[in-house]
Amino acid sequence: MTPVSRVLIVSNDARWQASVLAGLNAAAAKLHNPLGLCFASVACSRDALAQVAHDGELQFVLLDKGLKEQGQTQPVVELANQLSALRPELSLYILLQDDDEKVLMETLASHAVDGYFYRDEQDFHGWFRILAAELAEKSATPFYDRLKLYVSMAKDSWHTPGHSGGDSFKNSPWVGDFYDFVGEEMLRADLSVSVPMLDSLLHPTGVIADAQTLAAKAFGARKTYFATNGTSTSNKVIFQTLLAPGDKLLLDRNCHKSVHHGVILSGALPVYLDSSVNRHYGIFGPVPKAVIFDAIAANPDARALILTSCTYDGLRYDLPPIVAAAHAAGIKVVVDEAWYGHARFHHALRPTALESGADYVTQSTHKVLSAFSQASMIHVNDPAFDEHLFRENFNMHASTSPQYNLIASLDVARKQAVTEGFRLLDRALKLAQELRQKINATGAFRVLELDDLLPDSVRDDGVRLDPTKLTVDISQAGYSADELQRALFERFNIQFEKSTFNTITLLLTVGTTRSKVSRLFDALLRLAKEQRPPRRLGRMPEIPGFTRLACLPRDAFYETGERLPLFDDEGRANPELSGRVCCDQIVPYPPGIPVLVPGQVIDDGIIAYLARLLKTQKRIEMHGLDEEGGEYRVRVLRAAELAALPGQAGAAARE
Repeated sequence: MTPVSRVLIVSNDARWQASVLAGLNAAAAKLHNPLGLCFASVACSRDALAQVAHDGELQFVLLDKGLKEQGQTQPVVELANQLSALRPELSLYILLQDDDEKVLMETLASHAVDGYFYRDEQDFHGWFRILAAELAEKSATPFYDRLKLYVSMAKDSWHTPGHSGGDSFKNSPWVGDFYDFVGEEMLRADLSVSVPMLDSLLHPTGVIADAQTLAAKAFGARKTYFATNGTSTSNKVIFQTLLAPGDKLLLDRNCHKSVHHGVILSGALPVYLDSSVNRHYGIFGPVPKAVIFDAIAANPDARALILTSCTYDGLRYDLPPIVAAAHAAGIKVVVDEAWYGHARFHHALRPTALESGADYVTQSTHKVLSAFSQASMIHVNDPAFDEHLFRENFNMHASTSPQYNLIASLDVARKQAVTEGFRLLDRALKLAQELRQKINATGAFRVLELDDLLPDSVRDDGVRLDPTKLTVDISQAGYSADELQRALFERFNIQFEKSTFNTITLLLTVGTTRSKVSRLFDALLRLAKEQRPPRRLGRMPEIPGFTRLACLPRDAFYETGERLPLFDDEGRANPELSGRVCCDQIVPYPPGIPVLVPGQVIDDGIIAYLARLLKTQKRIEMHGLDEEGGEYRVRVLRAAELAALPGQAGAAARE
């Protein structure tokens, strides 16, 4: 299938424009054109902006420097900057009259301009070849292409992995079905570092380095690194790069558990910021701006601030003022953008964290773009970036036997994002709006809007909602979340993303189709027509506030401690835990927010909360508790261990 790659010519010199349009289309018809280059034109800035905002097949814009617009002295400069802000993945060329105009453009809009042609040369074959070459470079997949080439060479494998290109599965009466299920090409592409022509993820100098360079350009980063063990590990790598033991870190208590693990591994001293909470729906939102600004002011010695944007439910910070405040205090900003890696490629979703000035950004490319599970990216814009130190920490966590199919999927996902990401995301956004209307029309289900989701404490913080994440209120449908999940899965073959006690979350991505939307709507409509009476939905107990740290999380985690039961012999919450210092991270899932972190002092409210959860919320997974023989136990520091710990936090706890 040949793609369509449209080039838009913007000029109000009608005769010249017609000549250029005819010449370039003639070149496209005559010359080799595997990427489907074709040409169209508009006569003014307004029409150009309208086309760019809606045409998902557009790849280039050619601007006539002689463009005239009423009331504007430099209309091309203004338009170039507007187009760059609207669609940064597009390539922009200026058609000049002379070199003096080039100097002006370089001065006023060099960041937006990819190249120049001279207006009166009209070398249409030459222009076409240059555009075709740039598009070929932009859409190249260096690693994926080399991987395909190697597989096609059909080399005999005398190296790892042990299945030897799938030969151990083939024709086996026991596991031969796995060969058929996975496919020959996937197994042949499962290779190892024994193949030098495929480069090394731990020390890339060839096709992996090339693929990462293309990704950095696509996502607007100085440097980009591929990670094959998820954003969880990516967060830990950044922490260990930025933080030495004892360094202070500001972080959202609602961060992903990998962030809290990174605190332990780095030996950092965390300052936890309580996130906002929508108690009606059991949804955690951003940390209020005032809390962040106060924390920055109160901790001028902090090395880094990490925030999650957007959240699992699609709530995203107004990042630019937060980043500016942190940078003014000399604090690096890290943003976990695991759920927002698609935002660069549609203006309705921007600005991204990188565009807002963040120094480090982690993205789960597999969550919302087309990479395989575990495939993630680390983007770096820190002007003081220590690449050697980063590489040492990256290699500490990365496997020496990375899965090359994951690397290839990152390469391909980046190509798709820059060539057709806008078109696919535009479709997803339109389908999201359509699905909102259809779900609301059922009468039993309702999609929550930003105003419904926002906790009161962040209503004036400029928080925005990612429209591709739909949170649906099910409280009038007569189903519990568990019952609805079973009904959709067993009766209608539908699996949704997550749930709370009275909501479900639906995720729309570049892979969402109208057929899927139709099937989901039909399922919800059928369930609504059953007209079950609304039921009282029990809500989860309110998570207690953070108490205090008695010591560094790392110090508590690496002590042996002792394990005390959560319940006493009478089945009540064990009062002996009160005042003790926890050694582990204890996380009820959902919602996945730590109730306790290593080094945190346990109080009566926390004990009661954990006990109530375990007794009343049977579907909750409780990560971090020791369970043996049906008894739950909490690992806490012994008094002698706490007394022996260094640092002010430990001393304060002993007083």
